[in-house]
Amino acid sequence: MTSNIPSAQAPRSTAQLAFSTLSGFFALGFGSGLSPRAPGTMGTVAALPLALLLQPLSPLAYAGVLLLAFVFGVYCCEKTSQRMAVQDPGAIVWDEIVAMWLVLAFVPASWPWWLSAFLLFRLFDIAKPWPIRWLDQTVKGGLGIMLDDMLAAVYAIAVLLLAQEYLPAVWPG
Repeated sequence: MTSNIPSAQAPRSTAQLAFSTLSGFFALGFGSGLSPRAPGTMGTVAALPLALLLQPLSPLAYAGVLLLAFVFGVYCCEKTSQRMAVQDPGAIVWDEIVAMWLVLAFVPASWPWWLSAFLLFRLFDIAKPWPIRWLDQTVKGGLGIMLDDMLAAVYAIAVLLLAQEYLPAVWPG
């Protein structure tokens, strides 16, 4: 695989990339994307404690943080994937982090709902039902990296909202 970065500037490893640039640090989920197994799942796990910090925000402030995190993610994921010379490498997990924050905005802050949100998001992110897979294969660059996970989040949110409507007595918030 070739890179369009001069070799003197190219990192020797993904770990070096994660900790040598700010965009790499965020794109690789503060290092969670370096997991040799299931980096996307590890990135989603990394989103959980950070989501606790977002909980006290008003809905408008939460939405603002999500929008900024998405735009920032498009930039960081684009730069990092270019430096890695790979389109949408598994180590890039900022997309999972922001998508998980989105899903958690729609469920009560309780462990049963957060666990359900986690499992449903991972299911849709991994399975990539239509049109998620199409987006993943068609839209390139940082936008493509971020967009398919946002749509997987929307699928998870739809299921969770239905569950909140029809299962409140079984699984209260």
